[in-house]
Amino acid sequence: MDSILVSGSGNVRVLTLNRPDKFNSFNREMAIRLQNELDAASLDKAVRAILITGAGKAFCAGQDLSEAIDPEGPGISTIVNEHYNPILLKIRSIEKPVICAVNGVAAGAGANIALACDVTLAAESASFIQAFSKIGLVPDSGGTFFLPRLVGFQRASALMMLGEKVSAADALHMGMLYKVLPDPELPEAALKIAGILGDMPTRGLAFTKQLLNEAMSNNFSDQLSLEGVYQEKAGQTADYKEGVNAFLEKRKPLFKGE
Repeated sequence: MDSILVSGSGNVRVLTLNRPDKFNSFNREMAIRLQNELDAASLDKAVRAILITGAGKAFCAGQDLSEAIDPEGPGISTIVNEHYNPILLKIRSIEKPVICAVNGVAAGAGANIALACDVTLAAESASFIQAFSKIGLVPDSGGTFFLPRLVGFQRASALMMLGEKVSAADALHMGMLYKVLPDPELPEAALKIAGILGDMPTRGLAFTKQLLNEAMSNNFSDQLSLEGVYQEKAGQTADYKEGVNAFLEKRKPLFKGE
């Protein structure tokens, strides 16, 4: 079975985690394959938005523990440093919007990969759990970075230490998600949002993404300066010129991602 299903809709590349019998939990093969597919989507000029989702009833249950405890397996250090960290770094550095459609349970690394995406949607039946404490581990895959910034220190600390399951509705209320949709509507809605983003000025979206990355550690003054730098870059793109001309001519812009 192919661990990552690759499909497309217009300028959107859809990457589907596909180990449904294991609730799409990661093994080394799936992690490396996802890295490769993210690289391929990043380099393909015809792709202007990336959508990540899961096959079956789950989005991703995190790490396949049978691999983690296998004496002949990669070991925890390799799993973190070679499997998950590169995935998270690619999601945040790809100069295209990455959308996540959480179609079911998102646990451990699966939850934190979802939180790191640019726009995250969830089905009403979806749930999120920082499952690490249940087996004596610490949150990885960027969880300790993103979750406190999304929900605040106290909530993040409690969710990570208690390992409580969070419903999609509660996750939305806490600020972990952009939107929650009825289960049957999620795939189409996610594709629609990805398509909207794919038709927008790709370079401008990439600069916005880079600014948000920098805002995680910049002070206010430095961030203002950086906004000026990226605004100048955005003003030199073909899509900026098209956007202004379309506005003045009272027509719909046709952005090319350039």
